[in-house]
Amino acid sequence: MGFFRAIKRVFVWMGLMAEQVTETDAINQAMVERGIRDAKAKADKAHYANGQLAGQIALLKDQIKRQERQKEELTGMLQACAAANDEANGAATAEQLASLEADLADNRSQLQGLEELYQQNTQIIAQSLREIQKFQREFEQVKVKVAVGRSLENLATLMKGSITELQGMMGGEIGQSMQQLRQAAAGGEGQMRATLDLAKEMGSSVQRQQEMRKARGQMLFAEYKKKMGMVQGEAAAPAQPAPQREDRQRISE
Repeated sequence: MGFFRAIKRVFVWMGLMAEQVTETDAINQAMVERGIRDAKAKADKAHYANGQLAGQIALLKDQIKRQERQKEELTGMLQACAAANDEANGAATAEQLASLEADLADNRSQLQGLEELYQQNTQIIAQSLREIQKFQREFEQVKVKVAVGRSLENLATLMKGSITELQGMMGGEIGQSMQQLRQAAAGGEGQMRATLDLAKEMGSSVQRQQEMRKARGQMLFAEYKKKMGMVQGEAAAPAQPAPQREDRQRISE
């Protein structure tokens, strides 16, 4: 009877441990899910802001187009004043044209900067979304493995015939699995934040990579043109088979 009571106490203890394990799994999963939602919300916010930036770029482009048309008009008026030797109107027109050209140069410079910022933001947001999707897929896989692992552990527990083996398994494998799950949950939330922080610093890296690819492409194109020039040169050079035939005849003699 004492042996069966001991077994009963062990199964009661196992039930309590399984309940705690399930509760901890749920807490860890909730933490990871919250981190994924927060990361998606930040990505959506960044995407919305980048869309607003695109709208400002469009407005600036329209303004530049209007200024370019005004420049053409003022240039024509200035030429007419010069042809008519109209110094008064010519001076006023020249001053307006100079002011307009200065504003146009500033707007073009600002447009270039905004375009570069927009492209940089687009790349950062896209990279962040890819990282979030990748992490979410990994999380779903781990979540299924955790559920299957718990079921297998319960089945293994029921099949064990020794109280010592039961206690050893529960104290070793389950404790180790719990520790790994806690580390995965904590690392998951940290990885989400680190990914977003890293994405903010990717702009300069992306620009360097683009410059390197451009420089490499220019180098390869130059080599290609050089090779094409050599091939064309060889094709243009006349063949001289006659001396070779004479040498062969002399050798045969």
